[in-house]
Amino acid sequence: MARVTVFGAGAMGTAVAMHAARRGLDTALWANPFDEKVLARIREDGRHPNLPEHVPSELAVHGPDELDKAAAGCEIAIMGACSAGARSLAEMVREHVRASSIVSIAKGLEPGTGKWMSEVYGEELTGATVIAMAGPCLAAELAQGLPSTAVWASERVDDARGAGAPFVHRSFQLEFTDDLVGLEYCAVLKNVAAIGMGLLDGLGKTLNEDFKNAKAALFTKALHELTELVVGLGGRPDTCLGLAGLGDVLVTSLGGRNRLYGELVGAGGHPHEVLDDMSRRGMTVEGVDSARDVRRLADQQGLDLPYHSAVERAVFEAADPECILEVLL
Repeated sequence: MARVTVFGAGAMGTAVAMHAARRGLDTALWANPFDEKVLARIREDGRHPNLPEHVPSELAVHGPDELDKAAAGCEIAIMGACSAGARSLAEMVREHVRASSIVSIAKGLEPGTGKWMSEVYGEELTGATVIAMAGPCLAAELAQGLPSTAVWASERVDDARGAGAPFVHRSFQLEFTDDLVGLEYCAVLKNVAAIGMGLLDGLGKTLNEDFKNAKAALFTKALHELTELVVGLGGRPDTCLGLAGLGDVLVTSLGGRNRLYGELVGAGGHPHEVLDDMSRRGMTVEGVDSARDVRRLADQQGLDLPYHSAVERAVFEAADPECILEVLL
């Protein structure tokens, strides 16, 4: 069985490490210098502060000063940084990682460059096959061992399949694709779509309305716009309508940090204050930066995306949350 190291003790990275350890893989979790508070909680009570399940005893947890030990013999490296921290994490571990497969679990583009996560890791961790993971897989449910699915993508589908096979379990089913372009961009847009669904939920609470009809229409609009942009950027329609697109938009709209952020803003919170508060609680909301990325990409493609534009206005211009409903008018 493959030796797996998860670099970065964020919620999703820790959940993947927990699954791998329960699966019987020789698994290590490395907490980087930014994970000190998380590491302390894991060592104190055996739980990640943002996950509901205890860390299994089979999982070896290492602190920042144990990078050599954590990386020793690693064959599959799971990179657990958010999109803004991906390159920094890669630089931290570059001299220690000799894995044949690098798996990115972040969903977003690198700030400043607009590069995919697989591009960032490919540049920094040369000599390894780079794979990206996306799909409807919330960290909390994966940590609990509840039925979950994901898509692993690489330029060669056999590379993704080979690296992902050891993780497959009846509770964690994987699909594999060579549509790396489509998967990476779906992972960006799905977080923006979820913020919009949250805006509607928050607005509904303030107005005491459910907006079920509007939510169905806006969800459909969000998916249509996602497909239009991703296909324009070189992705495939089937990726957009599969787990990496439709599936991930749905699960993130039902529950997740991006939907929660949108709900808090929709209920009257100031976008910047809500973001700061969630960040202090250890919750990364990648859809905020992604909203601006989507606007830039849409402009480059000459596309009008009313739903995603409304989300961007609500996030960056503090526009009235009702702007999300105006998409339907």
